[in-house]
Amino acid sequence: MGIIMDISHHQPSNKIDWAKAAKEVDLVIIRVQYGSNLIDREYKKHVANCKKYGIPFGHYAYGMFVSVNDAIVEAKDFINRADNDALFLALDVEGDTVKSCGTKDLAKASQAFIDVLKDVGYKTGFYVSHELYKKYDLDKVKADFLWLPRYGKDNGKPDKKPDYPCCLWQYSQYCKVDWYKGGLDFNLLNGDKSLEWFTGKKKTTPVNKPEKKTESKQVSKPKDEKYTVVKTINAYINAADAKARKNIKGKVSAGTYHVFNKANGMINVTPIKGVAGSWINPADNKKVSTPKPKYHIVKKGDVVSKLAIKYGTTQAKIKSWNKLDSEYTIYIGQKLRVK
Repeated sequence: MGIIMDISHHQPSNKIDWAKAAKEVDLVIIRVQYGSNLIDREYKKHVANCKKYGIPFGHYAYGMFVSVNDAIVEAKDFINRADNDALFLALDVEGDTVKSCGTKDLAKASQAFIDVLKDVGYKTGFYVSHELYKKYDLDKVKADFLWLPRYGKDNGKPDKKPDYPCCLWQYSQYCKVDWYKGGLDFNLLNGDKSLEWFTGKKKTTPVNKPEKKTESKQVSKPKDEKYTVVKTINAYINAADAKARKNIKGKVSAGTYHVFNKANGMINVTPIKGVAGSWINPADNKKVSTPKPKYHIVKKGDVVSKLAIKYGTTQAKIKSWNKLDSEYTIYIGQKLRVK
């Protein structure tokens, strides 16, 4: 049997001699995302090279959900990003997942994530840290295959097998080959599933990816006002209705918006632009105010995902405002912009 390896953007695709690798590698498991907000910057390149050199591949996603419902959202994002030729999808649960989700609903959220993958027809896998497997009911999470790491000496050779039955055993992070300079994660089959089970066809159930929907969300308006500003997609614009434009009043979010009349449907007008959370009246040509930034001093136990929920924003925005690294590393006493 050849090599089964898992890779992410920590192993740049252009540093791998794929022509040589193809002669030795039987299966590649490619990371797609680290939570919903961090897309692996190399995964499409890894996929393209696997296809070019005929190497079977599956995908995994590092879970960073904060609740059961959030796990469902992350799973749908994972499915929509997965390449159509991926043979299976796996959830990766490790220490950062525990920090993000907490322990109470960790198993339920993990199962919900996997069930979403199952429902659209994928073979599913569950990767979980060896030391976590018997904690927080994670051993009760059901997937088509279990994938456990156990390194022992971690010197690039199989050493200490997992204490629990599993289908894949990740045996070292520091495996060496002549077609890549650096350490690689290698895995061995460790159960009743053959290599052909992993590299064969997906389940016969068609894989139906969730539709990506952009919702047109109507926002609240002042009492007794006739017009409400809402975000629309592909609206026809007609600048002739100047009278309607003069009467526009509404609470808008950032972006381009059009006017709706509740009784008569859409009034086609020139788009207007606004600042999130501000009231505008183009007829009065009033200036809109920009909300002042809000800051938070990092305390013990703080993680970006929970701060995003607390302050009603997203992890991506906190990362952008504070120029955080790709794994959202923060430290006690750090001053973070959160609004």
